Amino acid sequence: MPTALLYADALPEDLVEVGYVGAAYGIRGWIKVQPHANDASALLHARRWWLLAPPQAGLVAAGAQQAQPVCVKIAQSREHSGTVVANAAGVADRNLAEALRGRRVWIRRADFPAPEEDEFYWVDLIGCSVSNEQGELLGEVSGLIDNGAHQILQVAYALPDGKAGERLIPFVDAFLRTVDTAGKRIVVDWGLDY
Repeated sequence: MPTALLYADALPEDLVEVGYVGAAYGIRGWIKVQPHANDASALLHARRWWLLAPPQAGLVAAGAQQAQPVCVKIAQSREHSGTVVANAAGVADRNLAEALRGRRVWIRRADFPAPEEDEFYWVDLIGCSVSNEQGELLGEVSGLIDNGAHQILQVAYALPDGKAGERLIPFVDAFLRTVDTAGKRIVVDWGLDY
């Protein structure tokens, strides 16, 4: 691993995984990052990235065996053919950039650009309680799915027998009434029996 990089002993609590280093880009140490989202604005906005090794298959307690996290300062970044290419301080040649291949890219949630009105980051929706207009609790957002036409909330709840259930609620205006990410609450037009 390049010695010019800053190794991180402690990680910020608000880190969000946003992509992974796919390859080196050019001969001057740039890296090519494949973002997890179609909108790479968070990657382009953040000036400090944390690079963590991917989990190793077959390791139950992989923490001790993982490569140490690296914190890099981003000098420049831009979109390029569906990826983000970036120049990290301390990564001056292709060999150093290649050493970062496969690492997952994390940034602080606080470094995301502010969303536009009526736009939300998925990470802010996860953990929100979901109720209907009658005040009945439908569950908690455990994830989201993008089916190409729109996003779908995955809402986890407990069945009467104690087993886990899941509701799939389209995240579209026709069903949404309010979304309060600060209060971690979403109200929808949806029945308990749907």
